Amino acid sequence: MTLQTPPPGPPEFGGDRILDEPLTEALSRRYLAYALSTISSRALPDVRDGLKPVHRRLMYAMSNMRLNPEAAARKCAKVVGEVMGNFHPHGDQSIYDALVRLAQDFSQRYMLIEGQGNFGNIDGDNPAAMRYTECKMTQAAMLLLDGIDEDAVDLRPTYDGQDEEPVVLPAGFPNLLANGSSGIAVGMATSIPPHNAGELIDACLLLLKTPTATTADLMEHVKGPDFPTGGIIVESAASMLETYETGRGGVRTRSRWFKEEQPRGGWQIVVTEIPYQVKKSDLVEALAELIENKKAPLLGDVRDESAEDVRLVLEPKSRTVEPEMLMESLFRLSDLEVRFSVNMNVLDARGTPGVMGLKACLQHFLAHRREVLIRRARFRLGKIEARLHILDGLLVAYLNLDEVIRIVRYEDEPKQKLIAAFDLSDLQADAILNTRLRQLARLEEMELRREHAELAEERDGIQAMLANDAMQWKLVGQGLKDVQKVLGQATTVGKRRSDFADAPSISADVSVEAFVVREPITVILSEKGWIRAAKGKVEDPSELKFKEGDKLGFIVPAETTDKLLIFASDGRFFTVDCSKLPGARGHGEPLRLMVDIDDKVKLIDVFPHKPGRKRFLASKAGYGFILPEDEALAFRRAGKQVLNGEALVSLEAVGDRVAVVGDNGKILIFAMDELPEMPRGKGVKLQSYREGGLRDATAFDSAVGAGWIDAAGRTRDWPDWQSWVGKRSGAGKLAPKGFPASKRFRPR
Repeated sequence: MTLQTPPPGPPEFGGDRILDEPLTEALSRRYLAYALSTISSRALPDVRDGLKPVHRRLMYAMSNMRLNPEAAARKCAKVVGEVMGNFHPHGDQSIYDALVRLAQDFSQRYMLIEGQGNFGNIDGDNPAAMRYTECKMTQAAMLLLDGIDEDAVDLRPTYDGQDEEPVVLPAGFPNLLANGSSGIAVGMATSIPPHNAGELIDACLLLLKTPTATTADLMEHVKGPDFPTGGIIVESAASMLETYETGRGGVRTRSRWFKEEQPRGGWQIVVTEIPYQVKKSDLVEALAELIENKKAPLLGDVRDESAEDVRLVLEPKSRTVEPEMLMESLFRLSDLEVRFSVNMNVLDARGTPGVMGLKACLQHFLAHRREVLIRRARFRLGKIEARLHILDGLLVAYLNLDEVIRIVRYEDEPKQKLIAAFDLSDLQADAILNTRLRQLARLEEMELRREHAELAEERDGIQAMLANDAMQWKLVGQGLKDVQKVLGQATTVGKRRSDFADAPSISADVSVEAFVVREPITVILSEKGWIRAAKGKVEDPSELKFKEGDKLGFIVPAETTDKLLIFASDGRFFTVDCSKLPGARGHGEPLRLMVDIDDKVKLIDVFPHKPGRKRFLASKAGYGFILPEDEALAFRRAGKQVLNGEALVSLEAVGDRVAVVGDNGKILIFAMDELPEMPRGKGVKLQSYREGGLRDATAFDSAVGAGWIDAAGRTRDWPDWQSWVGKRSGAGKLAPKGFPASKRFRPR
């Protein structure tokens, strides 16, 4: 039997669903669709109402549920269910998270939802489940929805096509800037700080009066953000102007604090406001960690005494510290000062994303308010004309009341007779036929004529307004002035919370170490690399405790302001701040947690850095040079490579002579000025050896004389040291009688 090859092309069943296209094109098209959906339907707010779709749907659903400020609150689970079932095709948790944020007074400058129950706190604690909490709208939310039932905005079908939702809310105040927004889309993000609504409205009124006003003119009213948590803005005016001009920049905000006097001349710092979006519990934990790690040497203790209001107590380590200096150091080390990044990336009326400055945002808002005004006016005009049409028919009936009664009483089809007799429309005829006998009184006729005159006057006014741009802008301004009665700076909710101040000028060259209190310490480094710092001087090193199998390696007197230099056998110098060393109550911490030092290398020398000092370095191979100590400072954990080769000696370059001794027991003394001064390298040859290498070296002043220290710790003079003087790189002579058998100038 012969097998036949099937014809090319899609299969017979379902072939219309198979697409033949390159994978890259398919992925690109689908990824682009996802990116556009994220940008327009999730992450970026609309410049007109300042809301993302989930927030807009929450407001609209609560409006449909009649959850106005005067109504009783409803369960949040009910609201979330309405939003998810009718408008928002996403999970309930994302909807509830958005609802909670709109009800938090530390997240929203002007809360849009009034919550009842646990909605979280500034410590970062989670809110209660939606089945326990209740909510309703605030007055600010009502301003955003004002006119939603008067054809003020376009409606579009919901995700399932069974209902409609607004494309944008009428937005009675500039909510985008008033409450701010943040979000991350695909390839772009937005970060808009909250502002004071009263100031924004003043800026809008200035734009209505002077459309050519510059950003600098607008900033006479909007000087900067107004964060819900208050704080003090220390950004310069020039930087703020650039941020509002371009829509990109940043705002530095620091905590509000005051000095609280304590008994017996003591004092403490009380922080009453912290920067926006900083969790208080995380801040307290970070401050405590700074104290534990000795990174905040001026801070002694931190306590959280907050109740309804924020109250963080900071105790200084010493009452002699200036409060301003303490706070400046903490501002640099912690989130007591933060920089809020500004990126005013929004969707315009056409749904196009773009970065806008302050003026552009306000102009788009005002254009939207004008559009809402016109649409509401036309809606009202249609209602008026419909009512006038009915009133015209009723007045005809009153003028011909006897004939109308006769037709209604004797004709078989009174409606058609009324239409034919008085040239009425169906609506007018129905209105006449539905009129009750009690409404045929003379007073009712007078009331109809009065209503007709008022509506006709209102109609003429609306028509005049629709034909006059100046009148439209005037009404927009009048509406904003009415909003100021609710959200203006004269109200409780509208009062400015964030203040402005100039940050004390501190040179960028001044490091955090400049704030360290200078105190004597003793650095203790064990042979296995555990390091700690004891206060003051250690009188008896033998009393020091170490881990089992470990013992003292180095004990170095220093001060908290010093930088500790550590020289390793691989020729690298490492730098550690003495102020950051752990205390001596325990065994300390492994040095390898502070610097990247290899387990196989040995520590050659440990000493505090002194600017301008010089050191003599030498390798096992018998090469060396003079190193300016400033070159040994390392600003990386990996240290700084200085000496090439296996390091053996590190000495302070004092005096005018250098004495070296080799493994062969020969000593050579030469002038120190024969050594070159270098920042790094191998150095020059110190002594010649047939076998072995350098064992030890020392430096001394020829005017004082030379010597060595024996195994018992006694200093032995060397009166005839001149006999070993020679030129550098010579072989030297055998050590004098009595020189230590270890062939070292000092025991190790």
